[in-house]
Amino acid sequence: MSDAHQHAKAESETHDHLRDYRKSLQAAAGLVGHQIHRFRLKREAGLLLIPMLERVIDQARHCFAFEQDFVGNWRCIPLCVRRKLDLSGVKLKLNHWLGLSQQQRQELVDWADDPKALDLFRDHLRLCTAAMADGMVTDLPVAIAEPWQCPDQLPDLLLEAAQRRRIPLALDRWAGLSELERFALCKLARPGHDHHNLEAAFSEVLA
Repeated sequence: MSDAHQHAKAESETHDHLRDYRKSLQAAAGLVGHQIHRFRLKREAGLLLIPMLERVIDQARHCFAFEQDFVGNWRCIPLCVRRKLDLSGVKLKLNHWLGLSQQQRQELVDWADDPKALDLFRDHLRLCTAAMADGMVTDLPVAIAEPWQCPDQLPDLLLEAAQRRRIPLALDRWAGLSELERFALCKLARPGHDHHNLEAAFSEVLA
């Protein structure tokens, strides 16, 4: 079998996997919508008599309040997508991101973050960017044991950033955050980064 034939076969299989993934994503979205509808009906009927449970976010797709100025238009890469990029080992430039259609960017926001989905995420980005002026996305080491993946160890850099702002941050509070929330704080506090959203992130995540 020629190299060209093998490449065409591999690309066809990738497209098939992506098609199946999109179908499962649409089915999941329908289920979520149904559950939200049921919640609203119960609320309207005055049946919510249980105490408020701890806040749970869908960290694969969640966007923070401090990101709301670009939610929907997606002119910036939201933190939920940046986390999936790190987990899948992909370097996606802002030019790549802006070179995608709004629908394609929305699809990446909605993409799941389980291991199989992340493999498809990587393949999908390679296909989408192969013909772009900046070239195909490049590979990075997959995130393993990064500070935001270690709930049992509060990063010194983040602790110092919190102390400078007189924000109390203890290990038990850090451990109780979702991985996306820890990711957001670590990314926004890192040296050389524009820290203008860090205080808003502290306020939202630690509220």
